Amino acid sequence: MTDATELVKLSAAEMAAKIRNKEVSSRELTEAHLDVIEKAEPSIDAFLKVSAETALAEADAFDKKNAAGETEGLPELAGVPIAIKDMIVTKGIETTAASKILEGWVPPYDATVISKIKAAGMPILGKTNLDEFAQGSSTEHSAYKTTKNPWNTEHVPGGSGGGSASAVGAFEAPIALGTDTGGSIRQPGAFTGTVGVKPTYGGVSRFGAIAMASSLDQIGPVSRTVLDAALLHEVIGGHDKRDSTSIPREVPPVVAAAREGLKMDLKGVKVGLIKELGGEGFQPDVEARFNESVKLLEDMGAEVVEISCPHFPAALGAYYIIMPSEVSSNLARYDGMRYGLRVMPPAGVPQTAANMMAYTREAGFGDEVKRRIILGTYALSAGYYDAWYGSAQKVRTLIIEDFAKAFEQVDVLVSPTAPTTAFKFGEKTADPITMYLGDVATIPANMGGVPAMSIPAGLSEEGLPVGFQFFAPQMQDEKMYKPAAALEAALEGKWGGPVWNSLKTPWLDEA
Repeated sequence: MTDATELVKLSAAEMAAKIRNKEVSSRELTEAHLDVIEKAEPSIDAFLKVSAETALAEADAFDKKNAAGETEGLPELAGVPIAIKDMIVTKGIETTAASKILEGWVPPYDATVISKIKAAGMPILGKTNLDEFAQGSSTEHSAYKTTKNPWNTEHVPGGSGGGSASAVGAFEAPIALGTDTGGSIRQPGAFTGTVGVKPTYGGVSRFGAIAMASSLDQIGPVSRTVLDAALLHEVIGGHDKRDSTSIPREVPPVVAAAREGLKMDLKGVKVGLIKELGGEGFQPDVEARFNESVKLLEDMGAEVVEISCPHFPAALGAYYIIMPSEVSSNLARYDGMRYGLRVMPPAGVPQTAANMMAYTREAGFGDEVKRRIILGTYALSAGYYDAWYGSAQKVRTLIIEDFAKAFEQVDVLVSPTAPTTAFKFGEKTADPITMYLGDVATIPANMGGVPAMSIPAGLSEEGLPVGFQFFAPQMQDEKMYKPAAALEAALEGKWGGPVWNSLKTPWLDEA
């Protein structure tokens, strides 16, 4: 094992400590990860674009400031490199949302979270792959490539944020940013053995996040440890006047909560098992790992009770009306008139603006995006709006009420992150409904606007990661970080180390 290999297997917090102690430079860390990317990408395909020159220049700029003593007051992760889901706008770096309709678009501005990352001196390694416009659960719907799961390259990494999850899981990046509309950070986290966090809706600015479904989308951290997720959450969180949905409050004390959790004392913490998220349809070894984890929470002093959230089973159906409706509205702007792809009608077809828009959208959007635009346009159409969209919003209110009643009784709620482990490529693409059903456990958090987190809970009999999910009350994200960090530590004791100790990494292990 080379020194560089040892370096990339550290947690982001450990990397940050080495930078502070002048044991390693930001450039050395960035070079080490770029080396892994070069070796791993033929197998993993996590990145749509690697911005090596930019990343090294950013690392050098940080190192220069660090040497001059000008980094005082920067976030703890200062100097640590990061990967960015290609749903988030980056000035000077092509941003496509994995769609042909945005191919070649280089934004003239940064998303708020990117501005914060740059201010922290964190080099951007590149943009990661996703399902086109974040619409999918397997990263099979990208217009450019198919990302593989580092645990088994015949299996999907989850979606839509499979690129960020696989990059972190394969040690191509220590941390990453994703977006979560119905589980797009947490479900890939479960499938790849990484930690994925969806903060409270409005707790992290969405300015510069390409909109899929505006009332559901949320940017959040991808990492290998709970503490790393908390440290990144602290960097990107907070109020932003450019985002009308941003909550004007400080970032919750997530880092302090994660560090408190590492003491593995959960006396006084009340945990609610969601009755409706388990049983039929959940893979037996997923439930087995979940039950083992619940027992570990009890062993650390947590009080565990069963909680009923009776409207959660209806969340899936309501989500798949609200989300396509917002997709239909948000994606109407991609018409070839202002930016992105433009396809003119062929000879013999009237050269009108309407025809140009039709040919552009036909060529620019993939099948899954078109499917959701059609569904959403139908749900919003005259005569169906009240019956479909209006009814779905009423269900959403009932889900919010379920969360409110549950959090009157417990501090956090828990469930498996996904009903199954990572499935094989092509296994579910022929039947979109089967694919959609896989979001049953993650969607309630987006519908209710509450924070949620997935952490690795061990491996299935096939040797694939299983995810364990925490939910917390709105703007009380710290409440999930403490038990999540405690469970992570307890599980490491059970496994004899982090789950990724079991991951075979030929791209790292070659001499």
